[in-house]
Amino acid sequence: MSIKTLSTREIYRNPWLRLREDRILRGNGVEGIYGVVDKDDCAIIIPIDGDHVYLVEQFRYTVQQRYLEFPQGGWEMQDVDPEELARGELREETGLVAERMQFLGTTYVAYGYANQKMHIFLATGLTHAEKEPDPEEHDLQLHRVLIADFEAMLREGRIPDVCTLATWGLYRLR
Repeated sequence: MSIKTLSTREIYRNPWLRLREDRILRGNGVEGIYGVVDKDDCAIIIPIDGDHVYLVEQFRYTVQQRYLEFPQGGWEMQDVDPEELARGELREETGLVAERMQFLGTTYVAYGYANQKMHIFLATGLTHAEKEPDPEEHDLQLHRVLIADFEAMLREGRIPDVCTLATWGLYRLR
């Protein structure tokens, strides 16, 4: 079944995202409205050092909680090289530089309402450098966690970030 866009209008825009409302015609002939979040690509990185992974802890405003997750983010610009983005995000958020960056795949963050792609990388051969956080990342804390403990946190629901969970699942399936 296909959906045809009859018209579209931008509802809201800021430096991080655009929200549009599309008037649609479904394949069954019923018209409707679809809200879409347009957001530039992002990257998520699995920084592995032996039997440890690095996680960042930060306050997530939308849920008013601090959580652990893999380093991830975007640069709010189109046509960014995914590996360059991944290396940049890793350095910004953790101060880590990867000798090797292996591309694992691409997923969509939440394609039920957003079109943002997430490029997944495995970072190894890590060395420490200076962090280069964005102003929004002022409170990031870096954690080096045993893989066994990290997986226990995932199983117990202590790391509820779907991007981190999906990324680790993809890594373990390879």
